[in-house]
Amino acid sequence: MSNSKAISQVDDHSARARKLARMAEPKRVRRSRDQWAGEPAAIYCRISHVNDDDQTGVVRQERICRDLAKRLGLEIARPLVFVDNNRSAWQRSRKRPGWDALLEAARAGGVRHILTYHPDRLMRQPRDLEELLQISDDYDITLHGEANHRDLSDPDDRFFLRIEVAHACRSSDDTSRRLKDALIDRAKDGRPHTGKRRYGYDKSGMQIDPHEAEVVREIFTSYLDGESPGSIAVALNMRGEKTALGKQWNGYNVRAVLDSHHVAGIRVFRGEEIGHGDWPAIIDRGMWDEVRERRMLRASAAFGTNAPKRPYILRGVVICKACTLGMKGSGGKYVCNRSGRNDDQSCHRGAMAEPLEKFVVDAAIYKLKELKSAEQQAATSLSEEDQAAIKADRTELDELRDMWEAQELKTHEYRAMRKTVEERIAKIERKLVVRPTAEVLRGLVGPKAREEWQKLEKEEDYDRMNAVLRFLFRAVIIDKPKEAGNFFDFGRVDIQDNPL
Repeated sequence: MSNSKAISQVDDHSARARKLARMAEPKRVRRSRDQWAGEPAAIYCRISHVNDDDQTGVVRQERICRDLAKRLGLEIARPLVFVDNNRSAWQRSRKRPGWDALLEAARAGGVRHILTYHPDRLMRQPRDLEELLQISDDYDITLHGEANHRDLSDPDDRFFLRIEVAHACRSSDDTSRRLKDALIDRAKDGRPHTGKRRYGYDKSGMQIDPHEAEVVREIFTSYLDGESPGSIAVALNMRGEKTALGKQWNGYNVRAVLDSHHVAGIRVFRGEEIGHGDWPAIIDRGMWDEVRERRMLRASAAFGTNAPKRPYILRGVVICKACTLGMKGSGGKYVCNRSGRNDDQSCHRGAMAEPLEKFVVDAAIYKLKELKSAEQQAATSLSEEDQAAIKADRTELDELRDMWEAQELKTHEYRAMRKTVEERIAKIERKLVVRPTAEVLRGLVGPKAREEWQKLEKEEDYDRMNAVLRFLFRAVIIDKPKEAGNFFDFGRVDIQDNPL
């Protein structure tokens, strides 16, 4: 058989195959524009919450679609205008009530045409298009944009729509990547996140507002003195103070300030502390840590029957000598924070809470009896040695960040090394006592110190007791037992005073 004859047979076979394929397709009658007159149509308008290239407002989009419907002779009933204002069509988890209502109306068979400013207003994910195409298979829906229309039953129009939606999805992916890269760059530079203005700072988050900074300090001090967020809010409202949004204070606003990393100069990225920010702190790290622990202690009390069976008034003070880490209260004991580990760094050192607390309280009452009001100082401060150590550690953090940015360190290496250095800094900063003595020890100083302390115990004012003990003592260090036996070995306890 000659080559020309073989080629001819192949061509004939291909032609027959194409003809059979066309015959097998369900026959759809393409309706002309003249036949659209009076048919029901729906309008869909959307504007994203991100900065798209085109942010035409939903009101203008609806006006354009109504003009288009008038030119085409389509009828739009009042319920068939669907709007998703400030809604992303790219985020898969984002709910779009307007879009969902449009699909329900289309499934009900009451829509023959959908008008939208541009197809990317309607959908930016291929799965949204496929869902609409599935509905159109039953109801022969035509999609109209400002410059064109697509018959959703036509294979060519479906092909072009899939390309357009894929392009819109890619555009959204690119925008998302640029935004994430910008956030990472800001985090590396120690700059704050953008967004709503933080109370205590200007819009940039880099400059302190002097008046609001005083209010922030007042909030932290009042909370540590035992006042609730609600009572603090009432006091601020009585003075006419306003939040960053110009509204009245409430318990939620106060708790937001207490939980703010920004006021302590702490940079957070994706929920993780990554170092110190380049903006000035309003609250000292020692006070901020103390508030965080107090917040957890008070939160646990709100769980009712799930709350701890006993308070641990030495919380934040007890230190494991072997690990140089804090010890937490659990099961009537203070146990090392590494007690739950399963590797070779696990530590099972512990101390019975009741005798330890009684021992430390006795030491505290002895100090309170000896103190005189005239001897009370405003606050303790770090020694020159501690200040030099913090300065050296901060320099090391800067060097580690430079190495990470230069890709000399992998991210997991950088995080591990940074965490070690920051733990050293935090350990030193915990020595700070950030409130005046007269404020913390009010009414407890002098020969009646034990009677006043017993009043606190009777009132179950555990927050106040914890604050006093943290003020008086830098640390309560627990060594390994020196003697074996079924008794508490007080010789293993080293109480380190704060200078007063």
